[in-house]
Amino acid sequence: MRFLSRTFATAAVTALAAAALASVPALAGTGMPTDWQMNLQGAVTPVAEFIHWFHDWLNIIITIVTLFVLALMIYVVFRFNEKANPVPSKTTHNALLEVCWTVIPVLILVVIAIPSFRLLKLQLEIPKADMTLKVTGKQWYWSYEYVQDGGNFGFDSLMLDEKQRAEAIASNKIAAAEAPRLLAVDNEAIVPVGKTVRVQVTGADVIHKFTVPSFGIKIDAIPGRLNETWFTAEREGIYYGQCSFICGQNHAYMPIAFRVVSQERYAAWLAEAKQKFANAEDAGSKFAAASK
Repeated sequence: MRFLSRTFATAAVTALAAAALASVPALAGTGMPTDWQMNLQGAVTPVAEFIHWFHDWLNIIITIVTLFVLALMIYVVFRFNEKANPVPSKTTHNALLEVCWTVIPVLILVVIAIPSFRLLKLQLEIPKADMTLKVTGKQWYWSYEYVQDGGNFGFDSLMLDEKQRAEAIASNKIAAAEAPRLLAVDNEAIVPVGKTVRVQVTGADVIHKFTVPSFGIKIDAIPGRLNETWFTAEREGIYYGQCSFICGQNHAYMPIAFRVVSQERYAAWLAEAKQKFANAEDAGSKFAAASK
């Protein structure tokens, strides 16, 4: 009786745990990590959508190959065990089988290679851009420079600590749902929706890696070298990334934040940012000149 009661209790606990997990969203969110997430973050650019399709396509191929090998192993175990096959065959070669296990893997690799090359071409061939944004990785934050639209200004983007994050939420500078811990920043990079953005990436001190999952971009920020990537965000919202190359003590605390807005909101922000950050640069240069 004790055994049965324990069994029923274990089954009940298991069922409750399964129900609790079922209520948690299984798929990852868009723009930022999600609790208990599975799969990739939501895609909002053509490159990211292609990456997701290629990922799913590879999973289908992997599943088919794995099931085929498993079925083959089970067949061999039952068909050629000692009891079912007491006198083993002395066959050493089978021309048809050898051709098959050479040709089929080659065909599988060709099926994988064709979309892989298409994806590389899409990532590496930068289309005509509507705007250019220069990003510099530093220990341990990012600097953004707007060099078009008559802007010619730049700013630093640093992670908000817990106190700063709480203050920003309390003052309605940013919504709580858009300010995840260890990802919210003081200055977000603002870009217009539906526009092709060329991103020029470099490093100021050590090698960093500029990564935004929902945009499908991941590129090295190397001192003395200018790398390029691009994205076209098709949905408004805020999209976070991080440095994904170990770059020192505070590597985990240099998030990337892009806010995609309408063309009208972008134009308004651009006019405000020109004055705000230009004044900050002027003040900095005056302070540096006075201290000499």
